[in-house]
Amino acid sequence: MSNKDIAYDNDDANYKKIKFHIPLLSNVSATSTTTNTENDDYGYLQGDLSIPYSSTAADLKSLVIFAHGSSSSRKSIRNRYVSHILNNNGFATLLTDLLTTNEVNSDIENQKIMDKDREKYYGALNKYNIHLLSGRLTTITNWVIENISEVKGLPIGYFGRSTGVAAAIESAVANDMSNLNSPSHRIYAIVSRGGRPDLAGSDALKNLKSSTLLIVGEKDSKEIIDLNRQALQQLTNSKSKDFMIIPEASHLFDNNEGTIEEVAKITSEWFSKNIVHK
Repeated sequence: MSNKDIAYDNDDANYKKIKFHIPLLSNVSATSTTTNTENDDYGYLQGDLSIPYSSTAADLKSLVIFAHGSSSSRKSIRNRYVSHILNNNGFATLLTDLLTTNEVNSDIENQKIMDKDREKYYGALNKYNIHLLSGRLTTITNWVIENISEVKGLPIGYFGRSTGVAAAIESAVANDMSNLNSPSHRIYAIVSRGGRPDLAGSDALKNLKSSTLLIVGEKDSKEIIDLNRQALQQLTNSKSKDFMIIPEASHLFDNNEGTIEEVAKITSEWFSKNIVHK
């Protein structure tokens, strides 16, 4: 890896900002993030890493990686707000996209011509391909801890949204099984905001050891709330687990300014309690 693989943003006085591209294919070499536009990044996964300047590596509580199945993860105002609160409480955070630009564009085109068959809908779009998203999240997790010295060795938490929660669960199980002797690779805790943990499948839910918090909005559909409750019951091996309903919150937590603030507060407290520093 060369120095051109990573771009440091020195404009922020409070946080060290690092932007990078992770090449997905072996024949695609990482290039400088300062010269590429987002529309050119068809073979890369993009990430925005934020580390509080006031914290040394020893002071940082952990690295929290955000997982979202759609293209809005890095740019989501709500995700960025939660990330900001976590930064203020001593966490490094990584906002990342699990799909390439080309895959997002493909989803947009395919969705236009799809019928209303929900089963076909889930299988046809990249953002509902849990195995694809899980593999991407594992790739990002391993790449970051191996190549970004500022967070190397930190325990990890996942903050998931929508199908990204299922990907986080599957990735956490895979990491736990493949890195038994490497605590820094373990995913200690997962927080879901309006997610679909049920899409991870029963085997992954039953094998998950990470402490897991499922958060839903009071105004979300009964179906989504029930699916989260059912997923919680299947977390038989999680170190700890909990289920919270945020009053007045919609599925996206965008109908009331205070709802995402409550999510950020609860998330920071959950990670502080459930992620164990080496």
